[in-house]
Amino acid sequence: MGFISSGYFGGAALHTLNIAPSICRRPSLLKTIALNPHHRVLWRPQLRSIIRAFSSSSAVSVVSPVTQDEKVGVKPQWKAAIDFKWIRDNKDVVASNIRNRNSNANLDLVLELYEKFLNLQKEVERLRAERNVVANKMKGKLEPSVRQALVEEGKSLKEGLVALEENLVQLTDQLQQEAQSIPNITHPDVPIGGEENSVIRKMVGSPKEFNFAVKDHLELGKDLDLFDFDAAAEVSGSKFYYLKNEAVLLEMGLVNWAITEVTKRGFVPLITPEIVRSTVVEKCGFQPRGSNTQVYSIEGSDQCLIGTAEIPVGGIHMDSILPESDLPLKYVAYSHCFRTEAGAAGAATRGLYRVHQFSKVEMFIFCHPEESDLYHQELIAVEEDLFSSLGFHFKTLDMATGDLGAPAYRKFDVEAWMPGLGRFGEISSASNCTDYQSRRLGIRYRPFSSDSSAPTSRKGKGANLAPTRFVHTLNATACAVPRMIVCLLENFQQEDGSVVIPEPLRPFMGGLQVISPKVNG
Repeated sequence: MGFISSGYFGGAALHTLNIAPSICRRPSLLKTIALNPHHRVLWRPQLRSIIRAFSSSSAVSVVSPVTQDEKVGVKPQWKAAIDFKWIRDNKDVVASNIRNRNSNANLDLVLELYEKFLNLQKEVERLRAERNVVANKMKGKLEPSVRQALVEEGKSLKEGLVALEENLVQLTDQLQQEAQSIPNITHPDVPIGGEENSVIRKMVGSPKEFNFAVKDHLELGKDLDLFDFDAAAEVSGSKFYYLKNEAVLLEMGLVNWAITEVTKRGFVPLITPEIVRSTVVEKCGFQPRGSNTQVYSIEGSDQCLIGTAEIPVGGIHMDSILPESDLPLKYVAYSHCFRTEAGAAGAATRGLYRVHQFSKVEMFIFCHPEESDLYHQELIAVEEDLFSSLGFHFKTLDMATGDLGAPAYRKFDVEAWMPGLGRFGEISSASNCTDYQSRRLGIRYRPFSSDSSAPTSRKGKGANLAPTRFVHTLNATACAVPRMIVCLLENFQQEDGSVVIPEPLRPFMGGLQVISPKVNG
């Protein structure tokens, strides 16, 4: 199967934001669908600059209004490999999935547009056949009057065909845009309902017991002189911060520890670009435009700041055909992340818990379709091993359908106990996105056969080779630094106001064992 999502830190829960409204004027083409890998249709763009409606009586508007100066050149920037026949043949399954995931996708409109597309395509094919018949008749010797009649008939057929072909392009674009909003199909074991229906998969450890008044990370940070939110608010705005003193060592230590541990498991380390094209953001399943986006867009360009390294890592093999022998490809990527956090407010999000800029170490896998469930289990096991080694008390959740973003087939979240906040807080997630992202990004692999020894080919060049298949993609968070700092400070605080550094991190912090209160004077 092939539709999917991701969590806040795993990647796909990134609901994107914009710095510049001007870049958001174009219609959103973000949402897309990944379908059954055994049924696939690849739409090839054949676009006109100005899109006309299919017919005055039956045209359906699927794009938001644009200003006069934007009408020229309005067209989809990319197209997903959507199998409309599979949607039609499995409409009950797709409809149920849309309901369970609280999606706004309009399946009835998709099916209506697809039926119109099929009928119009048949009419285009009929006229092309008639035009060929007329062209063949004109090859022999003909009376002038007969030839002239055929010329007129051919001209009429050509004009009618041009109009229908333009209508077909417009209808194809409408169909593609509507279908892109359909979410990935969901794993059959995923619980149905809202976040409260998520199921605990695993519980590790128990809450630490303190015989003194517990402080939250904000109090600890102030007493130990580790951060400055006030100065950052003056310089950058709310939800920004300066890290100071041992907190700087703690961030760098966490990043190096996470990369070192994950690299031992066969992941290739990367440092990614932190500005990407908005189309790549869209293809990964995030919304870079709209009033509630989490993505910062750069004014006057088609670029965005990344909200997760999942986006640039997902794009690293965009429009490529990979040899089967290269799979799986495993990456562990470090980046800064930028999120607008639109709508986020309240005591539960104060301090470092929800911020606009942070560092994160992200895992990402490209694999065979048959192996993505296996690698999903591997990713969550890596996360659980990392957090267990630091002595965290946490639970792993199998997230319910209502909490899945459009790309996620299945998503596991890790929530750690934060004693200062008095609750569990999400520190990681791991998502299996099946072929939802690869169908947008154009990432396929060449199955092995006796005549398929050709090297990796961009844009699918090559002849007489085995048919390609879309890879599956997965993402998971190894270390989201701010929330890890929250957990470490709150769980390892001591009665004298100091904080003990867990043993696995000490080699990455110059041997530092304890963060102690500063001595005045």
